[in-house]
Amino acid sequence: MDLDPLLLSRIQFAFVISFHILFPSFTVGLACWIAVLEARWLITGKALYRSLSEFWTRIFAISFGMGVVSGIVMTYQFGTNWSRWSDIVGNVLGPLIQYEVVTAFFLEAAFLGILLFGRDRVPRGIHFLAAVLVATGTVLSSFWILSANSWMHTPAGAELRDGRFFVTDWWAVVFNPSFPYRLAHMLTAMFLTTGFVVAGISAFYLLRNRFLEHARVGLSMSLALITILAPLQIFLGDLHGLNTLEHQPAKIAAMEGHWEGGARAPLILFAIPDNEAETNHAEIAIPALSSLILTHEWDGVVPGLKNFPVADRPNPEILFWTFRIMVAIGMIMLAVALIHLVQRVRGKLYSPHWFHKVLVGCMPLGFVAILAGWFTTEIGRQPWVVYGIIRTADAVTPALTGGAVLTSLIVFMVVYTIIYGAGTYYLFRLLTIGPARLNDEDLEIPAVVQGHQPKRPLSVPGESIEPAE
Repeated sequence: MDLDPLLLSRIQFAFVISFHILFPSFTVGLACWIAVLEARWLITGKALYRSLSEFWTRIFAISFGMGVVSGIVMTYQFGTNWSRWSDIVGNVLGPLIQYEVVTAFFLEAAFLGILLFGRDRVPRGIHFLAAVLVATGTVLSSFWILSANSWMHTPAGAELRDGRFFVTDWWAVVFNPSFPYRLAHMLTAMFLTTGFVVAGISAFYLLRNRFLEHARVGLSMSLALITILAPLQIFLGDLHGLNTLEHQPAKIAAMEGHWEGGARAPLILFAIPDNEAETNHAEIAIPALSSLILTHEWDGVVPGLKNFPVADRPNPEILFWTFRIMVAIGMIMLAVALIHLVQRVRGKLYSPHWFHKVLVGCMPLGFVAILAGWFTTEIGRQPWVVYGIIRTADAVTPALTGGAVLTSLIVFMVVYTIIYGAGTYYLFRLLTIGPARLNDEDLEIPAVVQGHQPKRPLSVPGESIEPAE
């Protein structure tokens, strides 16, 4: 049996990036959450905020470390599996990735040590500044990585000469047509992912009658964030969809499951796309609604897959479903936001309730939505590695063999299962154990003068992970 190095390289890259993307998606929002807690600790002096910050900083440290490891492995594949891609786009994407390292990763690495180990060694204002700079670094990292990825979808500011791209306008490269929409949509997804984890853990503590003060603060703040961001994300998704319709119409056709396209196109709720027969089976649709959503007009014309050559079409058999998974989760998040408002108005937000069980069950939703959205984005770009210009088949390393890729893929699967299985288990252990114990006087501590340190640390190495009932 012949092993296709192109297909296996795509599977390997998808496997590695699926692991990697989960951790930055969580840590970007978590770093900002920690910065907010540090700000409240700095302003109020209430030990509760310090305790919460210490707890989530431990979670952040492990998640950040696993994200770095998987990211390093991913970048090596640019040379081992995708050397032609690296050669073709190196003049454009090489500097963007370097900017991410210089401006973001160095910032995170420089101040992460202060955040983790400087709690009682530096003034509180400096510790807060370190938290803010780490959070800024995570957002900057997202900025540069999404700029590079967006350029491959909507290339601009560069021209292809003798088989290589050369930059003609750096501003056009960085702020390419899809980048602003992709950045806003992805950052909002990251904050929602963290918000649902914090809300779910807080609800879990309330159901177990543990860490009640911590849980109330976490639940209230995270649900307030979710209530703002869930409807905003739907709005941003609509803007992103309109941008994609303009620049990548074939992707929209595959996402919507449209083969014919045209005016008054129906919104297909359910179907089984058949790529070979170029049709949908068991289709359930609402007439004209797709045209309204995509063009904001009942008679709007939408693209169909048959409008494009077969060789230029993305695969709707996968894309159709990943897109619907993402949209369905967005609707669930909106429902959670609305229920939260009702519960808050009724004064039952903190009482053990079915809603808390729902929040615990919703913890993975953000991660699933990000994976579904990422698959939608990347599979929808196929068969192009630089949309409309360079095909994925022309980007793979020429000397690569299927056996070599298969061997490395199996090794990655085994190693990732061990390392990330252990890391995820430890994360769940920390989340189950909970934050450090607070005494009654800790809950009533008055604001202190900035720069003064408490005489007694709230957590001591070796004791901070003891369960507190």
